Amino acid sequence: MNTQIRTKDVTLTDHTKAHVDLAIDNFTKFGLELTTVNTIIEKEKKGVKVEFDIHIAHHAPVVISQHDDSLDAAIDLAIDRANKALRRLHDKVVTHRGSESIKHLEIEDEPVKVTV
Repeated sequence: MNTQIRTKDVTLTDHTKAHVDLAIDNFTKFGLELTTVNTIIEKEKKGVKVEFDIHIAHHAPVVISQHDDSLDAAIDLAIDRANKALRRLHDKVVTHRGSESIKHLEIEDEPVKVTV
C-alpha cells in the first residue's frame, strides 16, 4: 500500500505524522485491498482542512474531507469518518459475497396440489 502525506502552509510535527500513519495502518483492519492512501492537510482562512483519498482495488475511491479550527480535531474527525465509510464498504462487500445465489437453493420434493 502506498501512502503519501502532503501539507500546504502547515508544519507537520512528528506527533501529527505518527498519528496519521497509525490511522492509515488501522484502515487495513477492514480487509479491503487498499492500494493508495493520500492525505492532504491544508491551512485555510478559518481553520484547517484534512482530506483522505483512499483508493481500493475493484471499488471507487473513498474521499473524506474535514474542516475544523484545530488540526488535531480535524484529523480525528476525518479518521472517524473514514473508518465509518470503510466499515460500511466492508459490510457491503461481505454481505454480497456471503449470500447464496438462486442456483444453490433447495427444491421441495412435494408436488403442489391445485384445486379448481
